[in-house]
Amino acid sequence: MAGTTSWNPKDYARNARFVSDLGEPLLQLLRPLAHELILDLGCGDGALTAKIAEYGSHVVGLDSSFPQLQAARERGIDVIAMDSHHLCFDQRFDAVFTNAALHWMNPLQSVMAGVANSLKPGGRFIGEFGGKGNVDTIRLALYSALRRRGIDPLLIDPWYYPSREEYSQLLSAQGFGVDYIELLPRPTKLPGDIWSWMEIFAQAFSQAVPAAHREEFLGEVRDEIQSTLRDADGSWIVDYVRLRFKAVKANRF
Repeated sequence: MAGTTSWNPKDYARNARFVSDLGEPLLQLLRPLAHELILDLGCGDGALTAKIAEYGSHVVGLDSSFPQLQAARERGIDVIAMDSHHLCFDQRFDAVFTNAALHWMNPLQSVMAGVANSLKPGGRFIGEFGGKGNVDTIRLALYSALRRRGIDPLLIDPWYYPSREEYSQLLSAQGFGVDYIELLPRPTKLPGDIWSWMEIFAQAFSQAVPAAHREEFLGEVRDEIQSTLRDADGSWIVDYVRLRFKAVKANRF
């Protein structure tokens, strides 16, 4: 029953540019160097990939969305179309960077193994993605609306939001030493209505509902969450929680 998510670069830029903008502090954690080869895992339209390249690094963007890769290519970025569960690089990269992508890659074990294999010994894995508690208000409302329609949301949900401890264990199991990991609550003001956010990010949930009833479904979810997520001036503030980390591949691997 699980649906798929399609990415429209123009819609994403208009309604979700805050995702890459708020990821810029990660570059301070990455500290890219001019001579390095860096992989941006789940690069999307390449907004942050291009900023890494400004440091002089040779950066490659990887994603499974052809429209997003085309947008990244138009920024002058070298791109690769690939499923992140099937990375096929052998100790090629000095660092792997990722922003707002890993929570879409459930289960993560094969992704983590591929990242470890892609890095040179001593290579860095730096990133940020949704952590435990991320968008809980929206997620619970989506679950409730599906259950009222006799649909099991656990068969639909594409998101994986681990705790610090859970993700640290995944990193350690693949031979990474965890230098830094932190769960960061980050309430985020949307540039528009929550409806646009759901049309981008909650496609898997709405696709589980017959097409004729999807507008009703999204309206029901919107009505349920607005008392919690909408402030007095009508702005929507989403309860984002991010898991930010830096890990280093052990030299023996």
